[in-house]
Amino acid sequence: MRIISRKILRKFWEKHPDAQNSLQTCYIDVKHANWKKPSDIKAIYQTASFLQNNRIIFNIKGNTYRIVVVVHYKKGDVFIRFVGAHSEYDRIDANKI
Repeated sequence: MRIISRKILRKFWEKHPDAQNSLQTCYIDVKHANWKKPSDIKAIYQTASFLQNNRIIFNIKGNTYRIVVVVHYKKGDVFIRFVGAHSEYDRIDANKI
């Protein structure tokens, strides 16, 4: 999968160094994945939550942080829409970001 953009993750872990290992691991896993449908994701990330319009929420570092992405399965693209603490996630509408 092609992730757009790693820079967002890097900026986040520079502010939150405790998230760096988890975010780098997630990035590598997704980069090497070949997701064709939501069940491909669920098979690896059992705690992932699925929203409308191919939006997926991943829990990072024991649910301390969350990532919201949009997946374009046919193109193999993953667009990062949000990275933040769980408390920050509670203040957004993941369906609209």
